[in-house]
Amino acid sequence: MPNGDRGVDEDKRSTLRRFAALGAATPLAGLGSGEAAARSSADGSDVRDAILGYVSTTPGAHFSKLRDDLQLGTGETQHHLRRLLDDGDAAGRRSEDPAIVSRRDGDYRRFFVAGRFSTFEQVALGYLRRETPRGMLLTLLRHPDATGSAVADAIGVSRATVSTYASELVDAGLLARDDGYVVARPETIITLLVRYADSFDAEVRAFAAEADDLVRYDP
Repeated sequence: MPNGDRGVDEDKRSTLRRFAALGAATPLAGLGSGEAAARSSADGSDVRDAILGYVSTTPGAHFSKLRDDLQLGTGETQHHLRRLLDDGDAAGRRSEDPAIVSRRDGDYRRFFVAGRFSTFEQVALGYLRRETPRGMLLTLLRHPDATGSAVADAIGVSRATVSTYASELVDAGLLARDDGYVVARPETIITLLVRYADSFDAEVRAFAAEADDLVRYDP
């Protein structure tokens, strides 16, 4: 095997091991703390551990991002996601309940650890994974009185683009219109951004660092 291929394979193994450690420590729906069978890497449970660990730290990730970040093949990812969605099989453990759940978000299907997020939180995370809606929400959390034009200028898009996404966010229950745009349940959204800041970009990490000054809204 060429040296370059060995480097890629080792990088993939390292990535899978890192997330598998998180997945093995993630409780599965329906399993008591003492319930665990012997794990078997032969049936791919190590890969499913890695997927579960990745989803636990990057909730709302869609299929392509999950596949690419874990350096898996498309068929391999589909197979192991199906097992996790169907029967909770991960870490050599098996449950009648799924380990993860998915939610359709436009052209994407996004994945979450089962039983961890409310419907509102799943919807919010789906939009926060999209650059323009995330930028709009961050701007409005920082500047609640910002106009549509100010939001557009802040994130570098057209006013029409802000209007289009604002309508989606209103329909999704994440924004309200009241003499401007008002973020719905801002403390919940701030909590999601802070808790999972490392799975977003540098702007969200900077936002998380200043979040203590922003948690002043009523839930």
